[in-house]
Amino acid sequence: MTQTAVDKAPQDPIPDPPQGLRGHPWATLFAVAIGVMMVALDGTIVAIANPAIQRDLGASLADVQWITNGYLLALAVALITAGKLGDRFGHRQTFLIGIAGFALASGLIGLSKEIGFVIAFRVLQGLFGALLMPAALGLLRATFPAEKLNMAIGIWGMVIGASTAGGPIVGGLLVEHVSWQSVFFINVPVGAVALVFGLLVLRDHRAENAPRTFDLPGIALLSAAMFAIVWGIIKAGEWGWGSVSTWAWLVGAVVLFALFAVWETRVAEPLIPLGMFRSVPLSAGVVLMVLMAIAFMGGLFFVTFFLQGVHGMSPVDSGLHLLPLTGMMIVSSPLAGVLITKFGPRVPLVGGMVATAVAMFGMTTLTADTSTLMMSLWFGLLGFGLAPVMVGATEVIVGNAPMELSGVAGGLQQAAMQVGGALGTAVLGAVMSTKVSADFADNWKEAGIPVPVDPKLEEAAEFAAVPTKELAEAGTPAPVIEQIGGVIHDTFLSGMHLAFTVAGVVAVIAAGVATLTKRGANADAAAGAAHI
Repeated sequence: MTQTAVDKAPQDPIPDPPQGLRGHPWATLFAVAIGVMMVALDGTIVAIANPAIQRDLGASLADVQWITNGYLLALAVALITAGKLGDRFGHRQTFLIGIAGFALASGLIGLSKEIGFVIAFRVLQGLFGALLMPAALGLLRATFPAEKLNMAIGIWGMVIGASTAGGPIVGGLLVEHVSWQSVFFINVPVGAVALVFGLLVLRDHRAENAPRTFDLPGIALLSAAMFAIVWGIIKAGEWGWGSVSTWAWLVGAVVLFALFAVWETRVAEPLIPLGMFRSVPLSAGVVLMVLMAIAFMGGLFFVTFFLQGVHGMSPVDSGLHLLPLTGMMIVSSPLAGVLITKFGPRVPLVGGMVATAVAMFGMTTLTADTSTLMMSLWFGLLGFGLAPVMVGATEVIVGNAPMELSGVAGGLQQAAMQVGGALGTAVLGAVMSTKVSADFADNWKEAGIPVPVDPKLEEAAEFAAVPTKELAEAGTPAPVIEQIGGVIHDTFLSGMHLAFTVAGVVAVIAAGVATLTKRGANADAAAGAAHI
């Protein structure tokens, strides 16, 4: 494909009307939703299982971190390439392979008796998940008429939001009443249902100008660049942001991205035609997705520690307390799709990020005495603000890309979320760590605790974790343990409040970026002839 082909959106021939369920838009959405639910649920359900995996397999802290990091790295590195595979071979095929592979990898994790195999199969899960997610968006865009596409993406976003937030609840119940293996085994029957239904319902769609070759050097350069940036971000928490190692990886990522950009201008059929980014709305959509993920994923990271550490809730209870966030995303996502279809994405996107910013600033008021009602207010407002952003930014990115690049656009959208989530957790984690280091000694002194400061307790303050059992076994009097708990919680809260403030500022910046978005110029090319 030449550069000119990117700038000019081809009008694909209108497909024949669907016969029965095959190719029917709403049946396609249901089939896609089952697969997406499995991957989204897995993103948060595994975190609940990590402590049980550590105990059962005798894993180190680094091993447990790799259960998450291996998955994240594989997903982030492969998403755009996986989108290109869908554009080349058809999104139906890549979606079904992704479903089957993800379910198989899940079953193999459940059968694993060593931590090394768990990590290896988690990487395999990430690779198959990368095949699945961009293909899902490509199928929706190719199947739904333009006037119904935003509602479909809204429901798609609702499924992702509900599954993500429901993960801790489902995971807590499974780990508590069955086993950590069941967290992975549950994907096998779900994947089987998704595969059978997909085989019956999904119709293959390929754009007339779909790519016919693969840019292998481009794939290698982009994969290396994505690995370098995500690896550098992940390890920054361990190495420190001032470390030479951290900056070597991040600078290396910039160099690799630059080499990738140069190469893409010289190849006949590039992996990512750079002409895509001449579209200001598409570029703004990608940046908006990164900023949204920084604020959301980075901020939400601390909410779990707040609920379980400061308020002493169980994993299941903390998941239940996040239901207002889930509920508002479920209600607001389809509504956002309707509003975006009627008014365009700009106003809902700006409004969503403003609501997200208000929620983040509101969560700076959370304390050990905050009522469930007040927590629900801020969590609900956050869900209300995120819904139009999840739907609208996706529509802006995919809708402003040519039809034959819808898989690449879907990969861009997902990759932006993954990089933003990693950045949010790392950057806001660094903010938290710095604030805790600055405040802990002073808080300890002000509390008048009659024992020297313990560096391990300072580290515990970053997670609001009071080692009550260890302190009691060491002979620490109960009143002193209570004092230490108060210092740990107060120090954690000061760090969390600063992290939420930074997340709120990022959300305000994202609201400004959202003013550059507009309805997808090529959305009509996606319109199917299905009867809805």
